[in-house]
Amino acid sequence: MFECHICNSRKSHTENISEVFQIDGRFHLVENIPATVCSNCGEAIFSRATTEHIRSMLHSNPQPIETISMDVYAY
Repeated sequence: MFECHICNSRKSHTENISEVFQIDGRFHLVENIPATVCSNCGEAIFSRATTEHIRSMLHSNPQPIETISMDVYAY
């Protein structure tokens, strides 16, 4: 059963999300990741299989489907 580790809510839904990962100083955007999302606070949680797939994909240096520029701000 789902329990959010941020807010302890037990309500969730599935959603495909996008997430940015930083590896060796480079940023990688992965889109359409299946996730369980807390319906209360929005925290996204990936299954072990999904996490392993992302890790394998990003560390095997695949060709991206596109390249984008990103604005960077300092706080």
